[in-house]
Amino acid sequence: MTYFRNIPDIEYDTKPIQYPFSESEYVVAKNFFRRYQVNPDVFSYAVFFKKYSIVEGEKIYQVAEKAYDDPFLDWVIILSNNLVNPQFDWPLSEYDLRKYCEKNYDDPYGTIKFYRTVKILKGDGTPIIKENLIVDETFYNGTYSYWDKDQVKNIPGNVISTPITIFEDEQERNEKKREIFLLKPGYLEAFLDDFRKTNLYQKSKDYISSTLKKTGV
Repeated sequence: MTYFRNIPDIEYDTKPIQYPFSESEYVVAKNFFRRYQVNPDVFSYAVFFKKYSIVEGEKIYQVAEKAYDDPFLDWVIILSNNLVNPQFDWPLSEYDLRKYCEKNYDDPYGTIKFYRTVKILKGDGTPIIKENLIVDETFYNGTYSYWDKDQVKNIPGNVISTPITIFEDEQERNEKKREIFLLKPGYLEAFLDDFRKTNLYQKSKDYISSTLKKTGV
């Protein structure tokens, strides 16, 4: 089952360009504004989906072939994960990520984007400060005071926080994209059937057939 075959058509008015403009001319095209979206609540039901980690350099069609024995069902993965733009919502390879950063930033490897706290424990085993807080350069270059066993102690900011470069930030964002949901094969046919039915038009004043309607522009 291909994605485009099941997208309904729309017949839109191109407006005649010759006088006396008494009749309209129509062009038939795919109605891509009719976007199918999986209800986000469904992901709370582990019975339907399983988590999958995309490996380095893996493409969507390769995951579809691995999951459903059909590379042309890549659109099921796109819809299941609500990937608006697969080119950017899908993780880049390390090589492509570096190319992207080098093209879009002057110095992605040396420019600090922000500072972030790290996990360091007090004598009683509790953290000095919450981990992964975003802090500024002043905090990093300063001194942090905290209570430990009824006394105030000081620690350099550069001990409890670390600089994160633009590239490191982009790399972390890219890694988060690796975790996706895969519809379990046993529920694939039900999903495809629901997709077909959802894309059928209901009768209205613009109705021509279940797969074609007319509209003006």
